[in-house]
Amino acid sequence: MSSKSLIRRLAAEAEAQAGEEYLRRADRAALERLFALPEYAGAKTLLLYVGVGSEPDTAPLIERALREGKTVLLPRITGRGEMEAGEYTGTLRPGPFNIPEPEGRTFQPGELDIILVPGAAFSPDFARLGRGGGYFDRYLPKTPGVRIAQGRERLLRRDIPLCGHDALMDVLITETCTRRR
Repeated sequence: MSSKSLIRRLAAEAEAQAGEEYLRRADRAALERLFALPEYAGAKTLLLYVGVGSEPDTAPLIERALREGKTVLLPRITGRGEMEAGEYTGTLRPGPFNIPEPEGRTFQPGELDIILVPGAAFSPDFARLGRGGGYFDRYLPKTPGVRIAQGRERLLRRDIPLCGHDALMDVLITETCTRRR
């Protein structure tokens, strides 16, 4: 088992031990911190994601961004195995790995103001451990948008190994603080 696979497993165990109530409470508080970011206030185009499993519930963020007139994009996996940003217009279709995908038009990476990046684990020094597909790590170097990670303070890890292609986050928000790189 690779060190990344082991850390993903340990992170999942830590989430389970933390309990659903802590996860929900932490996610709500972190979301309020995200809404308070000047980057969020000034953003017109956001690449978000649909939280699945134990990931933070992003539905309130998606709904608020749409109400505020922001353009909401969601990841979509192409037939070439690459990620692109598709506009969310209220309809989702099943995508690879049972992750819902948008049906709207594709936006270019240079058009993004904010990217909310999912992950299996995050570190206090802006490292991210993805789920293993590498889609975000390949996409992020193409965009100037601000990379934001939503973590949970009690679940941050200092043992996330970085490879040359791993992208660091610009902002890490948790229920207790906002960190900037």
